Amino acid sequence: MKASALAGCVLLLVISGCARLPGRPNSEADVPRPDAVMDFAMLYGQNCAGCHGVHGEKGAAYDLANPVYESWVDDATLAKIIGEGESGTLMPAFAKSAGGFLTDAQVTALVRGMRTEWRKTGTLPGQPPLRYAGTLNGDAGRGERVYQAACAKCHQQGPRSITSPTYLALVNDKTIRTIVVAGRPDIGQPDWGGDIAGRALTDQEVADVVAWLASQRTQAPGKPYPGTR
Repeated sequence: MKASALAGCVLLLVISGCARLPGRPNSEADVPRPDAVMDFAMLYGQNCAGCHGVHGEKGAAYDLANPVYESWVDDATLAKIIGEGESGTLMPAFAKSAGGFLTDAQVTALVRGMRTEWRKTGTLPGQPPLRYAGTLNGDAGRGERVYQAACAKCHQQGPRSITSPTYLALVNDKTIRTIVVAGRPDIGQPDWGGDIAGRALTDQEVADVVAWLASQRTQAPGKPYPGTR
């Protein structure tokens, strides 16, 4: 085939739209700007799933798919946690205003998506809501009594013991309060209003048991190390 005929064929293919030359964009190749992404699945997968699990559970961090947690924390508080992070924890700030990469609208999209996916109506019927951030001062002495009455039957010994000083050194007071209040459905632990003491714990009792558990921490996790004095 002559060169002129070959060139004519290539030109015809390009004009007819049948040829896709390398590097030539098409309508399916458009990538939205990062700040234009509002899809919950994409936002969650890119920013949250690494710590909280692909479906909001079974991650290294607390399960967001816990309906009690989603009913307990209000929208404004959840948006603040996502946007500004939580001091004293490994939860980073995601809002641009706090040094992250998400717009306020994207933070709102995450909050709405979590509610749609994981909040269940009637999760806390008849139970007075406790504040997300505790404001009461806890008493470790009273907290030990609360622990013995409400927690020890499951956590006293074995793999579910939570009084290990080393374990407690790995979690802060906010994490302990969250677990006590919202429970952990993944391991069958009830929330503060469930079958934990035959009744719902009061806000003061939650503060007291957190104070007692915090008092069991060690400042040097894992010590004494084997072979050292």
